[in-house]
Amino acid sequence: MTLRLSQIVSELGGRLLGAEDAEISGIAPLESALPGQISFLSHPKYQAQLASSQAGCVIVSADMATLAQQRGACIVADNPYLYFAHLTQWWRRLQRSSQAPGVHPSAVVDPQAQVDPSATIGPLCVVERGAVIGPHTRLSSRVTVGEDCRIGARCILHPGVVIGADGFGFAKDGEQWVKIEQLGAVVIGDDVEIGANTCIDRGALQDTVLEDGVKLDNLIQIGHNVRVGRNTAMAGCVGVAGSATIGANCTVGGGAIVLGHLQVADGVHISAATVVTRSIRKPGQYTGMFPIDDNASWEKNAASLKQLHSLRERVRALEQVKT
Repeated sequence: MTLRLSQIVSELGGRLLGAEDAEISGIAPLESALPGQISFLSHPKYQAQLASSQAGCVIVSADMATLAQQRGACIVADNPYLYFAHLTQWWRRLQRSSQAPGVHPSAVVDPQAQVDPSATIGPLCVVERGAVIGPHTRLSSRVTVGEDCRIGARCILHPGVVIGADGFGFAKDGEQWVKIEQLGAVVIGDDVEIGANTCIDRGALQDTVLEDGVKLDNLIQIGHNVRVGRNTAMAGCVGVAGSATIGANCTVGGGAIVLGHLQVADGVHISAATVVTRSIRKPGQYTGMFPIDDNASWEKNAASLKQLHSLRERVRALEQVKT
């Protein structure tokens, strides 16, 4: 596929400096782009790569326009990274324009499920009884949507996603576990994207809910009865235990854990590998990591940390004696 720079600006906006008729056949990183490809400069610290880049065109901010124009064509945008995101979306739509929506022959869709005619159900997908798939939503290969689960409009579910498996609920009976049937479902809003092999468990009694605009990476576990607010994003391998509530516009770094029944306010940003053990009531950045070390040193430090409380009390007692 080939586009002229003038076509890109006509579709996405921005200010083109350079040859309007130059043709672009791909999108590439700044350091490896070839003359027939377009790239972007998202931060001034990479301006050295800009000078040496072979890209046919670079998307830049206004303060980088002069430098960019010295090496060739550029598109000036208020937010180059956002412009790049819109460009990738348009590029993908053009590539897929010949792919009609519908259900792949290998997919299994229950007669009592509802699939919007504009939705795409990929190879080997399963859509169970009572499930609802909204307009322009795309299920990639091997996605499973369980009984009575609902997915909104313009969602993307990547390969291997499981929506609506049973939540982890058991009652102890002596030495045995008795299963608690999971009678809720999963409700997913509009414009949600879910990464490969991520699992969203159905609720025990009430539904598990992902609100509009939620973005989940690969290999994430969302437990039963969890609620995730609008436009919250989570990186790979995050685990959210049952009945936790995470607010809107939050971010959760890779490998972080949120324990069950906790409340996380809107606008909270949790660092990678953090374990959230208490509710967070105020927006902000939160981190809780024990630095990596060789095992012997780590054990000594961990043992010292366990004594921190008693050490504090001893210090307080000494201070009282002095006064």
